[in-house]
Amino acid sequence: MLQSDAPSAPRATRTSRPKMMCAAVFQEAGRIELEDKPVPDVGPLDALLRITTTTICGTDIHILKGEYPVARGLTIGHEPVGLIEKLGSEVRGFREGQRVIAGAITPSGHSAACLCGCASQDGPGERHGFKAMGGWRFGNTIDGAQAEYLLVPDAMVNLAHVPSGLTDEQVLMCPDIMSTGFSGAESGRVRIGDCVAVFAQGPIGLCATAGARLMGATRIIAVESIPERQAMARRLGADEIVDFSKGDPVDEIMRLTDGRGVDVAIEALGRQETFSAALRVLRPGGTLSSLGVYSSDLTIPLGAFAAGLGDHRIVTTLCPGGKERMRRLIDVVASGRVDLGGLVTHRFPLERIKDAYELFAQQRDGVLKVAITP
Repeated sequence: MLQSDAPSAPRATRTSRPKMMCAAVFQEAGRIELEDKPVPDVGPLDALLRITTTTICGTDIHILKGEYPVARGLTIGHEPVGLIEKLGSEVRGFREGQRVIAGAITPSGHSAACLCGCASQDGPGERHGFKAMGGWRFGNTIDGAQAEYLLVPDAMVNLAHVPSGLTDEQVLMCPDIMSTGFSGAESGRVRIGDCVAVFAQGPIGLCATAGARLMGATRIIAVESIPERQAMARRLGADEIVDFSKGDPVDEIMRLTDGRGVDVAIEALGRQETFSAALRVLRPGGTLSSLGVYSSDLTIPLGAFAAGLGDHRIVTTLCPGGKERMRRLIDVVASGRVDLGGLVTHRFPLERIKDAYELFAQQRDGVLKVAITP
């Protein structure tokens, strides 16, 4: 059923707004708990969202496992859809009650990194204006979206209006996995007529497959062993599937390309073996576009790297954010060019988020993405 901009229940006023909220909080490696936390105060440039739908990301699983460090007591999550509960006094261009999303990456808009086009590496508090991964704040350095309310910093830079004709689940992929997956194809400079291999068809890889198709690739080879993900990859644009459980994917991709290799290889899993395989299937002068979150050092296979003389290009990308990026992704969804609604395979209320984490972490029951509703 289509959702409107109007809230489904009377919106709280400044005097009646709840003082406490339920939130999924990181406690220690292996443990995220629901807790009551104060509803955030709103600063002049902030916006307070009442979350209507959010989800769990693979990065949240890295946090849960202790593979990526965050502070104890931090609210997790970085993929919000919600209603503006309250606006800061200096915020213009939005209204309370409006349905919006905010990107997983929330740049300040004024740092040196932002002004030179590297908003994900935003460092407004740094002397030089750059900070690696500095644009990722939700669920990393500030409280995130797996809660009843979310404080969005620099609201005029980061909020994007959701049209009434789109459901929460249709735009739920925009804040992170759609932006990240598409950026794999964009950073890889996929061109019309390219042959592209996408390693792993989890949510990010599926969006990379869709992004490569939008950018003009005419042959997309998806590497995946799970039948449900293989089917979704074909739906989103894959022309051929290589099942790595049945043989060496490098040998099969080189056979499919008559020994030439691919123009662009997108690595969407974050493991040494997939990184190495992506490099091995590149033609000379090809691009390896890495979207993985790696938890240990990487090594580069010398032969595949042609001793550093093969004109290969290796590029990494953190999810692009900001309101203009979100607007463009929402427009892609509204146009019907890509339908990612099918990626939501399971739905949970916030009070059952621990069950959702267990399902998602174990990759049971054909799960791709879970929708969490407070």
